[in-house]
Parts: sequence; structure tokens; C-alpha cells
Amino acid sequence: MDINTKKIKKNAYRVTKTRGKTALRIRVPGGHLDVKYFDIIKEVAEKYGDGSVHMTIRQGFEVPGIDFDKIPEINKMIAPIIQGLELDYGVNIDDIEDGYPAAGTRNVSACIGNKVCPFANYNTTDLAIKIEKAIFPNDRHVKIACTGCPNDCIKAHMQDFGIIGQVEPVYEASRCVGCEACVKNCKKRVTGALRMENYKVKRDEDRCLGCGECILKCPTGAWRRNPEKYYRVVIMGRTGKKNPRLAETFLEWVDEETVIKIITNTYTFIEEYIDKEAPLGKEHIGYIVDRTGYHVFKEYALKDVVLGPKAQVAKYIDFGGYKYERSTYFHGCGE
Repeated sequence: MDINTKKIKKNAYRVTKTRGKTALRIRVPGGHLDVKYFDIIKEVAEKYGDGSVHMTIRQGFEVPGIDFDKIPEINKMIAPIIQGLELDYGVNIDDIEDGYPAAGTRNVSACIGNKVCPFANYNTTDLAIKIEKAIFPNDRHVKIACTGCPNDCIKAHMQDFGIIGQVEPVYEASRCVGCEACVKNCKKRVTGALRMENYKVKRDEDRCLGCGECILKCPTGAWRRNPEKYYRVVIMGRTGKKNPRLAETFLEWVDEETVIKIITNTYTFIEEYIDKEAPLGKEHIGYIVDRTGYHVFKEYALKDVVLGPKAQVAKYIDFGGYKYERSTYFHGCGE
């Protein structure tokens, strides 16, 4: 049968190595899915697939072994899951029985966040859902991840946009007994941003990551959280065959509104500068930034963004990574 591969990929089906077989990809924004949808996924896998489900690195589900001609039936079957994107997350989808309307922008992933983890500085699932609402559906190849703290359990540094939770620790010297628990922990496990001076703790704001561990370690409550929510945004991390690299810091101490605005602004940047001959319109955003320069990306990303008084923006980013130039690193056995 003739297959329009561009259409099925847009519909969130994968072209597989087995002729005539495809795999359905199910979005799970923020890694959180109500269990009521599990029965649907199970039925699709057993009735149309090979009886198995793969949990992807992006926290979605992939159902392999599906015949291409069954796609319309499956799309109707998964309509309640897609409707959940509208009802639960506020995503606008025209026809829920026609399957996913796009798959270019990948599932927004998230660590467990402060619903469970004591180290997390914000509700990562909630922010992932807000981002999903702002950007989906979209055909452009963008990867976004939310992580609660600089431990970065979700591997935000390997995404186009990594959103890392920050907290501003507020110090009440009158409650401090000089035990140095926070100072020792920061020196051993974080960046050494704290030091003792005249029996009280001093914080180096330039070294502070906003991880919040000083607050967790203090036995007397001398450290408390500023109720304002802040985020660090790292950008243009990637894997792949061409110049893989970790993301670099773009913004620090910015609010939620700024995070969502710079991400949505980036789609305008992509539309302006993407290689129009890129296969399926899937040029990786990092390569676009490499081609245009960081300063051009920054101009688009920060358009109409009002930064708060604590916000910091990278003046320049020297993206690193490595390239597969084997002659540089390896020699033959006889050399």
C-alpha cells in the first residue's frame, strides 16, 4: 500500500524497520497520566499491536507492531486520551478522532517535582502542562524538559530548553546558631556559595545556584524560601551524530511567564531561519542557532519579554560539544 510518511509522522506514528508496520506515540505532558487511560493503551497494544508498550525517554508511550491500515480505527480509539489534552491541559485540538495533529515538538518531559521530591523547587508537571498548552500542536522539532532543581534528574541539559527550578534562600541571622551545617553541605555537594563570617553565614550570590539545600539542612530554620518562584533556562543541548553537547545557561532568576514567552517566541525564530529544504521541516533548532548566531536567537527569544529585577541574561554563549572527527583522536593499530 502507498504510505504518505509525512502525514503519518505528523499524526504521531513512526516509520519502523518492519515493512507495513508502524508504532503509535502517545503524549504524556509532564510525565503524568491518569490511570484511566491505561486501559485504552492496553487495548490498542493487544488488539492492534504486538502486545507490548515501550516507555520512551521522553516519558511517552510507544505502541509497536501496528498495521498502517488500522491507523483510522486507532485514532478513534485514543480520542479520549487526546480529549484529555483539551479537558485536563487546555490544549486546543480541532478533531479529537483524527489522532494527534502534530508530533514535531516532542512531549514536554518533567521530573517528579515538589509533589514528591524534597529537593524540587516547583511543581514541574504543572509548568510542563502550561508549556504544552502554549506550544502544542506544532510541527517544529523542539525538545523541552522541566526539572525541579540543579540535580537535573530529567537531564534538562540535553534538551533544546531545560527549565531548572531555583529558590532564593532568605537568611534570618537571629535564628542561626553557627552550626555550619549549611556551609559544609554547600561546600561538599554544591558550589561553595556559603561561608562563615563573624559567626554568621554569608551567601555569595554569584556562586549560588538557588538549589535550596541550605534551607533543607538548617536545623533552626535560619534559612527560609522566598515565596517567589524562579527558574534557570538552559538552551541548545542535544545528542545526535553532529556535534552533541550539553545545554548552556541562557537565563537565570526569571519567572514562569518569561519561561513560557521565550519558548513561544522561539517558534517565530525557527519559522524565520529554518532551512526550508530540511527533510520534513525537522532541522534541529540548535543548528539554526549555530548558523544565525546566538545574538539573533536572543533578539527573537526576548522580544516583548519584561525581565524582573533579579533576572540575568547571558551576554554570549560559546556552545561547545564535540564532533566525530576520528582522525583527531584515534590512530591506527600500527601507529
